[in-house]
Amino acid sequence: MGLPFSAKTQLQSIKEILHEVAEPLDMNVSVRLWNGEIVPLGKKVDSDFIIAISGPGVVGSLLRWPTLETLVRLYATGHVEFEGGDLIEFSEALKTTRSNRQQLKQISKRMLVKRTLPFLFAKTNVSDLREGFRDDMVGRNEAKRKNSDYIQFHYDVGNEFYKLFLGKEMQYTCGYFRDWNNSLDQAQHDKLDMICRKLRLQPGDTMLDIGCGWGGLICHAAKHYGAKSHGITLSNEQYAFTKAKIEQLGLTDQVSVEICDYADHNGMYDKISSIGMSEHIGIANYPRYFAKINSMLHDRGVMLNHAIARRAKPTAKSARKIRPERKFLLKYIFPGSELTPVGMTTDFMENSGFEVHDVESWREHYALTTKFWCQNLSANKEKAIELVGAERYRLWVAYLAGASGGFTNGSIKLFQVVATKRASKGLSGMPPTRDHLYRAA
Repeated sequence: MGLPFSAKTQLQSIKEILHEVAEPLDMNVSVRLWNGEIVPLGKKVDSDFIIAISGPGVVGSLLRWPTLETLVRLYATGHVEFEGGDLIEFSEALKTTRSNRQQLKQISKRMLVKRTLPFLFAKTNVSDLREGFRDDMVGRNEAKRKNSDYIQFHYDVGNEFYKLFLGKEMQYTCGYFRDWNNSLDQAQHDKLDMICRKLRLQPGDTMLDIGCGWGGLICHAAKHYGAKSHGITLSNEQYAFTKAKIEQLGLTDQVSVEICDYADHNGMYDKISSIGMSEHIGIANYPRYFAKINSMLHDRGVMLNHAIARRAKPTAKSARKIRPERKFLLKYIFPGSELTPVGMTTDFMENSGFEVHDVESWREHYALTTKFWCQNLSANKEKAIELVGAERYRLWVAYLAGASGGFTNGSIKLFQVVATKRASKGLSGMPPTRDHLYRAA
């Protein structure tokens, strides 16, 4: 049985729809249809930004399943292309004023229904993406969580892939920009130094970094502050890289690393850092997590928790709701992850025996950090595709661009919380001011 509408009818219909929405949207972007024809989405389009659509099935898929995941699938499989810039530049070009968006409501619904009917049965050959996490991607049931599977899915993509965008220190957490014009590498160096200052590291201090990444912090703490530092990770790729880095820097007497789950680690430390780690463990596991950290700290020992946070929700039901953008992250990027408001985090910390001293927002720092990452990965597109394939490359570019947008508009946040173990009554031992954080480097 043939299609109910001809190819000519489909082309005419999509052009009429685009012309109708172009005036109220007035964006500096054009759409290239599957026949090569270009339709501007604004009155004075003068840019090279083009959204390329592979066929009528793209429109049909979005009509039947108008979700973020559908758009991501179409982009990841090459049915929708964004040409002329990286996705962050595209997001800027796609912005329109609220008054223009209001004008969209004035467009005839009858016309839209009529013009979209030719696409109702149009299909693409999009199948399930190969790169999705196949097991329980939410992981709210503590007994069934497989932390090693979650971590390895995300981090064992390969060190060479991460090298394409992270910078020379291989820091996969928020940089610290003392000046907004600083480079990514400078910001990551300054981040490492600020963490060491907040921990008040001294020569001879013993330090644990939970989820140590590629070893940047434990090496910096030993090299510049004289600490005896230890890192733990569940990523085989990170472990191999960190071990080689320690040996290369000649720090084997001061720095060590092992593959170990935080819950299984034993030892006592003066200082403990958790940088971008608590997001991975799930809110249900927070009491266990912070209690474990507390048990490994000497009395008055300092810990720093650096974590992405969400905004507080009015009800527990709304807090548990999985929004489309989070579903994308859980399925394709960060399975098992969960964000909590910073207030909830500090509550868990205090209930575990910590005294909170300092809470600082780095949201805007992370907006710029993820922008650098997205641009770096986009600039290394060919090498990235060679390493991980086109589908995973596009998923990661979409993730980094979305993260930068989220941190920019404030829908997600980043906080550093400094606390001390309060095992007995009395003074904390912390300095009276924050002067030590901002002295000349």
